[in-house]
Amino acid sequence: MTATQYDQLDIPHTLAAGPGPGNTDPRVLERFTACGVADHMQSDVLRGLVECKHMLRKVFGTDNLYTFGVAGTGWSGLDAMMSAVMPGDSVVAFVNGTFSSIDGLTLRMKAATADELAAEPLNPSAASVTVIEVPHGESVNASQIDAALKKLSPKWAFMAHWETGSGRVNDLQGFSDACVAHDVMGLVDAVSSLGVADFSIDNYPGVAAWASCPQKGICCLPLTYAPVSFTDRYIKALQTTGARTFVHHPLLEARHWGIVDGADVEQGTYHRTHSAYAVAAFHEALRLAISEGISERAARYRFHEAAMRTALSALGCKVTSNMTSLLVLNLPEAMAGKEAELVKRCREQGFGIWTTLSQPIQIRIGILNQLERKAVCDIVTRFARAMSQMQNGINPSVAVSALNQYYVTHQETAGAAA
Repeated sequence: MTATQYDQLDIPHTLAAGPGPGNTDPRVLERFTACGVADHMQSDVLRGLVECKHMLRKVFGTDNLYTFGVAGTGWSGLDAMMSAVMPGDSVVAFVNGTFSSIDGLTLRMKAATADELAAEPLNPSAASVTVIEVPHGESVNASQIDAALKKLSPKWAFMAHWETGSGRVNDLQGFSDACVAHDVMGLVDAVSSLGVADFSIDNYPGVAAWASCPQKGICCLPLTYAPVSFTDRYIKALQTTGARTFVHHPLLEARHWGIVDGADVEQGTYHRTHSAYAVAAFHEALRLAISEGISERAARYRFHEAAMRTALSALGCKVTSNMTSLLVLNLPEAMAGKEAELVKRCREQGFGIWTTLSQPIQIRIGILNQLERKAVCDIVTRFARAMSQMQNGINPSVAVSALNQYYVTHQETAGAAA
């Protein structure tokens, strides 16, 4: 019997224009490929980890000592953040889309007792967890949060800052204020907002822990590091209860980043095997974010999202989202029900957009790391052309004209963003 032969895998370049991951900056990819072969305890690798730690504090806008990256995707960072939730802990989770729903499932798994987990291993009904369901397309608001925390007085409360399942921004200030008022430790999924929105986490004292991801606002390779940041209160709670994990244990993870026993040290100690390539890429992505400035980058997202919203509205689409890196929309009435077919057509042409992953089915188009007029015009043109190929009466020039008019009208305030 002869061994099966496989051809070399060749993945073509595509335009990632969905909720994430976004297209990685070429300068980040260059650092990745230029990295020498080095082990995880080589001095430059350790220096890179320490420098990343300090840069992350600037990106987060925090003095939290326990600020670092968890190797993996955003789910790795979220799992580390939720590792402090122990069986039987009281939790209130606010859910308004696909990804906050998965966060809610994670919390139910963490808080479930042994009997509850055994009864439903993949979808436990944890009695100590209350999930507040907010309809798809709506944001979690301050009154909902305050009412639930006042009534239930949980140990932990959870909310996604930006929910990419429906493209909605939730009330972070209201969440923090309610957590302070009712003495609750807040947990926030900042996977889609960090590096895109202009906020500093130290302005939200009710939030005890934050978790994000590398491949959205940070614009780095998906499998590098998920940024996390933990307050002293969270760390004390974790030190009191411990955590049933090794790889995603915040205290153990922090050691490799030079955070040992509550203090910064010159270099980390071994916890897990880190990739020098990942460290180099993550380091460059953070350098770029800091050099551009989070406020400046956030302004560019707002400017270009408004441009694309104008163009897609001209095609008859109805945008229902309020994020600045992602537009979630309904197609014109004549194309209702054709969302999946349209997305499939776009993907076959190297244009990666998405439908929503829950009902009602909508289309999601993103501009992660596409903050130039030329790039936005390319996205709009591709989408309008795909629509016109499926539906008579759709004129791509209408969208392009609306887009150009937006840029001409707003060029005085656009500055470098245009």
